Amino acid sequence: MLQNGYTLMHEHMTIDLSGQKHNLDCKVDCIDEITKEMKKLYSKGVRNIVEVTNRGMGRNVKNIVKISKESGINFICSTGFYKEPFLPDYVYEMDKEEIAELLINDIEIGIDGTGIKAQLLGEIGTSKDHMTKEEEKIFESIVIAHKKTGVPISTHTTLGTNALGQIEFFEKNNVDLSKVNIGHVDLSGDVQYIIEILSKGVYISFDTIGKNNYLLDSKRVEMLKILQDMNLLNKVFLSQDISRKSNMEFMGGIGYSYIFDSFIPMLKEKGITDESLDLMLCKNPMNFFNK
Repeated sequence: MLQNGYTLMHEHMTIDLSGQKHNLDCKVDCIDEITKEMKKLYSKGVRNIVEVTNRGMGRNVKNIVKISKESGINFICSTGFYKEPFLPDYVYEMDKEEIAELLINDIEIGIDGTGIKAQLLGEIGTSKDHMTKEEEKIFESIVIAHKKTGVPISTHTTLGTNALGQIEFFEKNNVDLSKVNIGHVDLSGDVQYIIEILSKGVYISFDTIGKNNYLLDSKRVEMLKILQDMNLLNKVFLSQDISRKSNMEFMGGIGYSYIFDSFIPMLKEKGITDESLDLMLCKNPMNFFNK
């Protein structure tokens, strides 16, 4: 499962949302450049990356295998469906049981004939401030697959919204919330909201680190320091969600190593301890996958 070392809990090696977004920057398929950045991450102590690209998002497990072999990074692959309007057409013709069977096959048999088995149900999303009818059907299929396989769940919240709605859904469906990670909560910019989310027993991700156009990293640092002071970092993950070519180093972007080169020094400057960093980057991921 996970190797000893740092784990980034929400990243993409290959992703293609360009059709719906009408922007080729949203098609990340530059394997040689990604491999170069993964080798750099390995040199900084990263041993695991949770690759959350799923069905309909441009998932390419063969490329992930290639990147893994050349970089030494261990990848956790995912299955699921994202959110509207990014759902494949066939999802609209299927019921929740049929969708769940696709996901279970990815977990128990393997993805796209590769034999690589999905170890996460994610990233599954809801729209801004609400869950659409089709998104609810996806969440229902996720619950079925989770209960059949025991594989943990990782979500996408649009700009941090509707996290409590996602949690309420899982509670109603008797899902063990310690097997759920709520994604992108840092984008809310609201530490009291984040504290309320944590009180439910889920894991959360500060996983858009470096995306200062959405939220300044200084705000992320401020919120993490508050959580540290309240002893609430034991269910917090860190990641960056690199999802555009322009995010990458060869295009002049922050790159996958930004969290280590820039963000962690910011955290340490504001009093985040090595123990806290070890929690968020090592121990918490281990606990999430091994429980």
